[in-house]
Amino acid sequence: MPRRSTHLPAAERDVWDPDRYARFADERRAPFLDLLALVEPRSAMRVVDLGCGTGELTRLAHERLRARETVGVDASAAMLARAATHAGGGLAFRQGDLAAVDDGPYDLVLSNAALHWIPDHEALLPRLAALLAPGGQLALQIPANEEHPSHAIARAVAREPDLAASLGGFVRESPVLAPEAYAQLLWRLGLEARRVRVEIYGHPLPEPGAVVDWVRGTLLTDYERRLPPEAYARFLERYRARLLEALGDARPFLYTYRRVFLWARRSAAP
Repeated sequence: MPRRSTHLPAAERDVWDPDRYARFADERRAPFLDLLALVEPRSAMRVVDLGCGTGELTRLAHERLRARETVGVDASAAMLARAATHAGGGLAFRQGDLAAVDDGPYDLVLSNAALHWIPDHEALLPRLAALLAPGGQLALQIPANEEHPSHAIARAVAREPDLAASLGGFVRESPVLAPEAYAQLLWRLGLEARRVRVEIYGHPLPEPGAVVDWVRGTLLTDYERRLPPEAYARFLERYRARLLEALGDARPFLYTYRRVFLWARRSAAP
């Protein structure tokens, strides 16, 4: 997403906030470590991390895999400014469209909690598989929490007439497929040793209102960048009220989060 500017179309503003995103760094780290555990280390790997964010986890992957070269790609200039502090020693970062990376082959195409921003996964996965070198691996973790009130209520609020008018009818609908559909896709792509699994993470938070802070750093950015500030303030106020009504007042609060993991390997044979 390009830099924030009042002259940019709303849908192009970069509203990602590295500090807000990092508030739940430990919780966001856990699925990444589980994803990395699926990868089979190889000597002198060339790795691309799609949706590298602030770069800490990309650096971790680069070091643990002892990769020859790792490239972190992200759309947000704000996140990449933070990631730049982790560059060096074969690790680099660049801004770009995650669906348009074309400088393969890579020994590992890695993506943690980013591809739910990209539409049409039926077309996306073949493009990612085409980036793999012989024997290369695909390792993806995709959030799939659309049925949780934290996500469902955002869609409902976006459909309220005054906000729908400001949004031009936009409602964030997830492109994430059923796990069985991903299994079929990996099969049709001819990838080997396929693994698809669903994991439910339980994140203990001090109180239900912390869920609002969580989604403001991710999901709600798609509304924030499309709405004028005063309209986004209305959106956020209504969202918070409806969400807290739905979640109750348990303290501490367990925020459950569903994620889909995909791993597969391209044949090493010609």
